[in-house]
Amino acid sequence: MKTVIKNIAELIQTEESPRKWVAGKDMSKINTIKDAFVEVENGIITLFGSMEEWEGIEDWNNTEIIDAEGGMVFPTYCDSHTHLVFAASRESEFVDRINGLSYSEIAHKGGGILNSAEKLQNTSEDELYEDSLVRLNELVQMGTGAIEIKSGYGLTIESEIKMLRVIKRLKENTEVTIKATFLGAHAIPKEYKDNKEGYMDLVINEMLPIVASEKLADFVDIFCEKGYFTVNDTIRLIKAASKLGIPSKTHVNQFNSIGGVKASVDLGALSVDHLEEMSSVDYEALKGSNCMPTILPSCSFFLGIPFSQAAKMIDEGLPVALASDYNPGSTPSGNMNFVASLGCIQLKMTPEQVINATTINTAYAMGVEKELGSICIGKKANLYITKPIPSYAYLPYSFGQNHIRKVIINGRLQ
Repeated sequence: MKTVIKNIAELIQTEESPRKWVAGKDMSKINTIKDAFVEVENGIITLFGSMEEWEGIEDWNNTEIIDAEGGMVFPTYCDSHTHLVFAASRESEFVDRINGLSYSEIAHKGGGILNSAEKLQNTSEDELYEDSLVRLNELVQMGTGAIEIKSGYGLTIESEIKMLRVIKRLKENTEVTIKATFLGAHAIPKEYKDNKEGYMDLVINEMLPIVASEKLADFVDIFCEKGYFTVNDTIRLIKAASKLGIPSKTHVNQFNSIGGVKASVDLGALSVDHLEEMSSVDYEALKGSNCMPTILPSCSFFLGIPFSQAAKMIDEGLPVALASDYNPGSTPSGNMNFVASLGCIQLKMTPEQVINATTINTAYAMGVEKELGSICIGKKANLYITKPIPSYAYLPYSFGQNHIRKVIINGRLQ
């Protein structure tokens, strides 16, 4: 049975054929159709165009009609960087920051990633799954139709595998497109405080083979940063994962530029994420590469750290993706509408650049650009319908308000 969405005020981010990504000056352009329709069959976009074209088609038997009622239709957001599976919130650290403690000071007193790890280790797989499913369903209603979810709050073999199995259950039991990332190298556990090499051995020689044999991860990741893991650690992990057929994404340049970008690019990482601090070497490494620079503005907003230089990246001819970094410590929100607003307000991106950065480019950063990220014949029908709004710029402009009326995943209303 076909489904047709009609009376669309404007159909946003249309393509005649899928693009790899959008970069540089092209990020300021999007294709739209006013007074439009979209046809869907078996969860796939089969046709789209103007209402005038639709009204000329005679055979609409066995067709479900969804009336957009003058709202706009967008492809759903692809959120390419999250830590959605966690055991407990960390609002006490939020208060600590208000009282003047830094990120490193909170970590030193037992907070931060190690705090989340301790709580997760004592939480059952079923409880983690149920809590994560609630969060995921909330994000879908805010327009997210594809999401990457990392482990990294386990930091033991048992708990890292537990997290990845939870992500696998989410994949199997929801309509959302989900990618799983093994982030065992997220922090150094207390018991390895003076033996980082020993923990890297555990991650690479014991955790990674289990992850690969059970096909639990689409990617590996590592937090390449002073006080966490070095560039050499990053190179070692990426090479080990590559031998097992697992591609990489990396956390780099959140607080310092230490060479992680170049190492990641040289070894074929799909994306480099955070990028609050950038050097000329980092920019040069990214130029001409197949690596997606991914910015997480909600993290900068919440921690009060510098925002990434999105405008400079675009001026340098690079593509840019925006993702939420949803996690309990530094970004307790997965609302991609707010991420889009921060893209305009804090990163000085245009609405067109933000739309490209949260759809086509984040789809690439998840490895799903051939099936998601735009309204294109043959792609999945992951769409959201807004309430009537004056323009697509109104979405990032009116931050803090929900203008999404309906969400469709794989052609089905959610």
